[in-house]
Amino acid sequence: MHALVRRLYPLCRSITGDGVRQTLDIVGEYLPSLRAHEVPTGTDVLDWTVPREWNIRDAYIKDVATGERVVDFRALNLHVVGYSAPVHATMTMDALAPHLHTLPDQPSLVPYRTSYYAETWGFCLSEETRASMGDGPFEVFIDSTLADGHLTYGEAVIPGATDREVLISCHVCHPSLANDNLAGIAVAVALAQRLHEPRHTFRFIFAPGTIGAITWLARNRSRVDAVAHGLTLACAGDPGQIHYKRSRRGDASVDRAFEHVLRDRPHTILDFSPYGYDERQYCSPGFDLPVGSLTRTPYAGYPEYHTSGDDPAFVSPAAMGDTLDKLWDAVQVLERDRTYLNLSPYGEPQLGRRGLYASLGGRSDTKQTQMAMLWVLNLSDGGHSLLDIAARSDLPFAAVADAADALRDAGLLKELEP
Repeated sequence: MHALVRRLYPLCRSITGDGVRQTLDIVGEYLPSLRAHEVPTGTDVLDWTVPREWNIRDAYIKDVATGERVVDFRALNLHVVGYSAPVHATMTMDALAPHLHTLPDQPSLVPYRTSYYAETWGFCLSEETRASMGDGPFEVFIDSTLADGHLTYGEAVIPGATDREVLISCHVCHPSLANDNLAGIAVAVALAQRLHEPRHTFRFIFAPGTIGAITWLARNRSRVDAVAHGLTLACAGDPGQIHYKRSRRGDASVDRAFEHVLRDRPHTILDFSPYGYDERQYCSPGFDLPVGSLTRTPYAGYPEYHTSGDDPAFVSPAAMGDTLDKLWDAVQVLERDRTYLNLSPYGEPQLGRRGLYASLGGRSDTKQTQMAMLWVLNLSDGGHSLLDIAARSDLPFAAVADAADALRDAGLLKELEP
C-alpha cells in the first residue's frame, strides 16, 4: 500500500484532467476490472454541470535578476492553485502578492488551494520562501489549459453471489497529498484484492470529490437501490486513531458493523453531518443511501492537512495496515450477517442429540459457543439479524455467526431473504 502511495504521489490531480487518468491507469494495474468513464464538459449532473477540463504542463515564478525559479511546479505540484488559468507576465511583488498563498502559522509548509469554479490564477509557497523574495521583478508563468473535455472517474466491480452491493468510494482529485487521499485509494485497492467470491457485489468508485460522486449518482439513479451498505474511505494512513462517521440514517447495518468491530479498540464514533467527504452526496435526502465514512484523523484534524507536510513520510505502512484490518473485519460482519427463522421455536431444541452441545464442560470457549447457540435460537424470530443478536448478547459477531452456521446445518434455522 505504501509503495502505491509513493507511486501516485508525484501526479498532479484535479477534478478533471490527465492526472486523474494517469492515476486510474495505475490503479487499473492492481485492479484489472477497473473501467474509466468519461463524461463530457457541459453535461448536466443533478444540480451541477461538468466543468471544463484543466491540464497543466509547467509553472514557475522566476527572479528576473538571477534567473532562479523561486517557485517551481516541477518540484512540487502544490505550488500552483488548482485550475489556475494560463498566465505569462513580468511583474513586481506588489502586483504578484494578491496571487500568492502561504501559511503564516506554518511557515515552512506549502498550502493546497484550488479555484474550480471561479477563473483565476495563483501560486502556493511557504511563508519562508515568500519572505525571502524581495520586490522583484518576477517572471510569472503558468502553462495550463482550460478547455472542453471530460470528467473522468473509475469503477471496479467484483461480482458477488447476490446483486446487493457494498459501495466503497474514494476521492482522486487531490494532487500530492498522501493521506488525503492516496492512502484511502491504496487501502481500497488492498481490500478489493482480498475479496474472493464475496456474497455481496462490491463496487469501488474512484472519483473526483463532490462533482465526481454527484456525476456517478446522476448516471446511476435507476440502480442505487442495489446499494445495501456503503463507505467513503479517506485519510487512512496517518498516526491518529480510527474515526467512523455514521450514515445519515444513523443505524444502518454498516454503522452497527463498525460500532461492533471497533468496540474493544481505540476509536471515535461520529454522528452524521452534511459536511465532510462524499458521504454527504450519497446520504443526500433524495438518495439517503446507507453510506458511512472511515478515516483515521478526520479532515482538517491534523496540522499537515492540505499542506506539503502530507507527504509519503507522513503516512505509514502500519497505520494503513491497521485501517485495512478494521475495514476487513467490518466487511466480514456485513458479508456474514443474516436473518434466520428458528424452525423449532417451541421450547429449547435438544442440541445434544444433534451433536451441537459439547460433552466437555467448563471451558470458556465451549461456554461462549453454547451461549451463542442459545442466543441465536432465542432471537431468530425473523426480526433480528445476527448483528442484532451479537449486540444484544455482547458476544463476538464471529461466534454468533459460527453458531448460526452450525444450527442451520443441523436443520434448526431457515435463512430469510434480506
